[in-house]
Parts: sequence; structure tokens; C-alpha cells
Amino acid sequence: MFDAILWGAVQGLTEFLPISSSGHLVIIPALLGREGPDIGTTAMLHLGTLAAVLVFYRADIAKMARFDRPGRRMITIIVIGTIPAVILGLLFENTLDELTAKPKAVAGMLVVTGVIMLATMMLPQGRKTAEDLSPADAGLIGLAQSFALIPGVSRSGMTISAGLARGLGRVEAARFAFLLGIPAIAGAGLLSVAKALSDGAGITASTVVGMIVAGLVGYWAISFLIRILGTIGLAPFGIYCVAVGLLGMVIL
Repeated sequence: MFDAILWGAVQGLTEFLPISSSGHLVIIPALLGREGPDIGTTAMLHLGTLAAVLVFYRADIAKMARFDRPGRRMITIIVIGTIPAVILGLLFENTLDELTAKPKAVAGMLVVTGVIMLATMMLPQGRKTAEDLSPADAGLIGLAQSFALIPGVSRSGMTISAGLARGLGRVEAARFAFLLGIPAIAGAGLLSVAKALSDGAGITASTVVGMIVAGLVGYWAISFLIRILGTIGLAPFGIYCVAVGLLGMVIL
């Protein structure tokens, strides 16, 4: 039960804060000398964070569900942005899985993520909204999201950074990053559920608790990130990623 609560809190925080959930789920077990979450727990954690983003952005999802012209356009933009990660994920699935067994490499990618986020501080404040994005913008942001398939690279960090580079305001960059992340989080959750079922892993009380913790912490993490972005930007998270990544490279 303790492990389920621990991994639920880690997943909820790091899925949405731009500090890499995959990186922390590799580095933290290595630092603590513990086993990471099993496949059944991982599946439930993904479902918890999916619920968090669906609830937080329920108004946007309701607008898209109307399937009027603006709704169809936003769905199209999200689909275009999802394609790069799907293609690259299928092509390099085995290679990416092997990287999870290399904590030092994961720590190095965390440093890369931090440097990229710090670099966004030099960009002028954008004025675009998510609705203003062109298909080309969505494709480029989606390409940035695909790099988060590498353990240690933050999905939200990369997509928010790319959104800022394409002229989105900070809060709008986060909004689009999380809407774009819904298919990615749902896909990861479904894959984890499929693997858990094939491995015979069942749903236990502890995995349900982990899912609830991930959902509650994830909802708070989205709210916290949006407040920080509106005032400071990505700098605190960039500094954190560089510091933790360098520490991991030294001691792992």
C-alpha cells in the first residue's frame, strides 16, 4: 500500500509538472534501492492521471464533443499533433524500453529537458491561443512531444516549450500541451492495461489507491503548473531537472 501511494504521488506530480514521469519512475527506485511499480500498478496510475486531465479540461472536451466547426478543427489539430509520437513509438518501441534499464542515461536526458526549458526564457511572450495554431504548428509541437518517448524527457516540458516557440502564451501552451497529451496518456494507459492482463496481473486494493492518489495529485499538479507558468514560466522546472539529472549522473 505504501508503494502504491508513493508511485501514485510520483506519477501524479511528474506526469503534469514538466519534470518527466518516466525519468522519476526510473531514478527514484534506483536511488531508494526499491523495485519500481509493477505493470498492474503502472496501468492504474495512467488511468488516474488520465482522469485528472479529463476532469480539469472538461469544458474544452465538452466543446470538442459538440463537433461543430471549432470543435472539429481542434480535434483535427490534436490528431495531427499525435501522429509523430505514434509513428516513432511503433518504430523504436524496443529501443526505448531498453533505456529504462539505464538510470544514468535517463538522468542525462533529464538534464537535456531542463536546458531546453531554460532556453524558452529567452523567447518573447506569445499571444496565440490554441485555436490559432495551424496544422504545421500542431505537427511541430507533436514532434516535440514524440521526444518524450525517451525516458527522462518530459512530455509536458517539451510540448509547452514547443508551444512557446510557436507563439503560444504560457498558459495557452500548457492548455494545448495537456489536451494534446490526452491521447498519449490514454494510449499509454491502454498499453499498460493490455500488458497487465497478458501477464495475469489483477486489480488489487493497493493499485486502486495508487490510481486515486495519482488522479488527485495530478489534478493539483495541473493547477499548480498553470499558476507558476502565469507568473514565472518554466525556469524553476528547468533548474530542477538540470540539478536532479546531474545528481543522478553522479551517484547512479
